[in-house]
Amino acid sequence: MLVEAAREVFAEQGLDAPFDVIARRAGVGSATLYRRFPTRAVLVDEVFRDTLTETMAVGERARTAKDAWTGLLDYMETVFTGLAADRGAIDLMTTRLEGVTTLQAVHAHNRRTVEVLLRRGREQGTVRGDLSTEDLFALAALSRTVPALTATAPDAWRRALALLLDGLRASPSAAPLPGPSLTAPQLDEVLGHLGPHRD
Repeated sequence: MLVEAAREVFAEQGLDAPFDVIARRAGVGSATLYRRFPTRAVLVDEVFRDTLTETMAVGERARTAKDAWTGLLDYMETVFTGLAADRGAIDLMTTRLEGVTTLQAVHAHNRRTVEVLLRRGREQGTVRGDLSTEDLFALAALSRTVPALTATAPDAWRRALALLLDGLRASPSAAPLPGPSLTAPQLDEVLGHLGPHRD
């Protein structure tokens, strides 16, 4: 009951949702919730473990696509489809939350998936040569607009995703990207600023 209530509240309000709201939704006291899940990280890990495992499976399938561009498109569309339905998942995938064991594995797996697809896309001539993994993850943080887009027009996020992906495509007319790409530590810092910040 607690996990189901947490899943609902996180989907509606994001990972910053107060524990007392989750406890009320589950019909228990806050003390009961804290006894079972002493930290937010422990609760988040329990709520999202299956979702995160499925995300890794999607990444594995994308890596094996014969055409890297198609694999990248399918991967991003599948991930964004899940994000459109769950604000908590957006927080989870586009921020850094310490102590969520499953999440650490997923971030590493997602990074590897993107690295593989971008490298193969460059080799196949479909992905721009000056695009880095950090560039893509920094752009993917724009998915935090998905709940607002979905609330206004359910499929509006698809247009935003198409525009994002179009900027990744190799094109003879594409101007070089200005400045250097973020480093991995800089990207981590950016994602850390996005939250969630509630303990």
